Amino acid sequence: MTRAFLIVMDSAGIGGAPDADRFFNGEMPDTGANTIGHIAQVRPLNMPNLDRLGLGAAIRLASGVDAPGLCAKPQGLWGAATETSMGKDTPSGHWEIAGVPVPWDWHVFPNTRPTFPPELTARICELAGTDGILGNCYASGTQIIDQLGEEHLRTGWPICYTSVDSVVQIAAHVDHFGLDRLLNLCEALAPTVHAMRVGRVIARPIDGVPGAFGRTPDRHDYAIAPPGKTILDIAAGAGRATHAIGKIGDIFSHRGVTHLHKGRSDADLADHLIRLADQAEPGSLTFANFVEFDSLYGHRRDVQGYAQALEWFDGVAGLLIAALRPGDMAIFTADHGNDPTWHGTDHTRERVPVLGAGVGLRAVGQVAYADIGASMMAHLRLPAPDHGRSFL
Repeated sequence: MTRAFLIVMDSAGIGGAPDADRFFNGEMPDTGANTIGHIAQVRPLNMPNLDRLGLGAAIRLASGVDAPGLCAKPQGLWGAATETSMGKDTPSGHWEIAGVPVPWDWHVFPNTRPTFPPELTARICELAGTDGILGNCYASGTQIIDQLGEEHLRTGWPICYTSVDSVVQIAAHVDHFGLDRLLNLCEALAPTVHAMRVGRVIARPIDGVPGAFGRTPDRHDYAIAPPGKTILDIAAGAGRATHAIGKIGDIFSHRGVTHLHKGRSDADLADHLIRLADQAEPGSLTFANFVEFDSLYGHRRDVQGYAQALEWFDGVAGLLIAALRPGDMAIFTADHGNDPTWHGTDHTRERVPVLGAGVGLRAVGQVAYADIGASMMAHLRLPAPDHGRSFL
């Protein structure tokens, strides 16, 4: 029985979103943003495995941009996908890929100081057992822990912030505040936030000392549950094994996940993926998300770091492709963009690549995000989700 592997390259957009003018970084629209295309124009990319599938061709299809280094003639399934959900965030992208476009507008906090309403701040304080919070603003996560980390150690108050995404992020020191205390705080806060149509509460554990604070790998997302049946629900409901790697379990509130694979590093997650290519059950669905391209490089506007991470990931993709069995299919895609050459620090509204191995040469053209999930189900001979149509 055939197997399916769906790998989301977090934030690896390829430009060309037709509604990019409706999404902003600060006061500048996302019109013209192109994560992989612009990285390649700054520093030509060496990604032979994904380019052989059709990455360079997908970029040209999506946005008309030539990406230096990505010029191979496609040998796999290739195309570009356009999102319909009104967000450029992780849950919106993943849910729609999995067959469930977001049917509402997410609540986004205003870019003011303070950003959170008083009743939400009071609830955080109540759950944290503190007299106040730090931050209470739009912020880059790495920058705000540098700015407020020492005050956090002195006061014991959690660092709370948001962005243009529908999210509440809470950072706290694992030794001084406590990891379990932080996770319990975020889990208890999640129902209040979800009732506001805010997509996620993210626990951001930190460690280190003033001048050298850093995030630990113990991040946890408390996401609102998808409002419909995803491909994970469908596959698990049919008795198939479903393997979630990295953030996938959190993004889907662990619904439809029969096996969860977490790791302390991107290398750990890559090992899980390659091992599953060897060991995953016939008829199984593996759904993976890594590397943290956006958190590590996109939000920080680190073009060189992003480029190096893409090339590392291409090596992982090559190992997976080589390990596929006859009848298997692997699809590589992304959930949104985060152009490191762009204005501001937020995600960017973009089309995403659709690159497939195991089904031969096939140009699928411009497709919808939901068509990806529908195609995974068609490959596994399972019922389609409510949205999307197979391009197989």
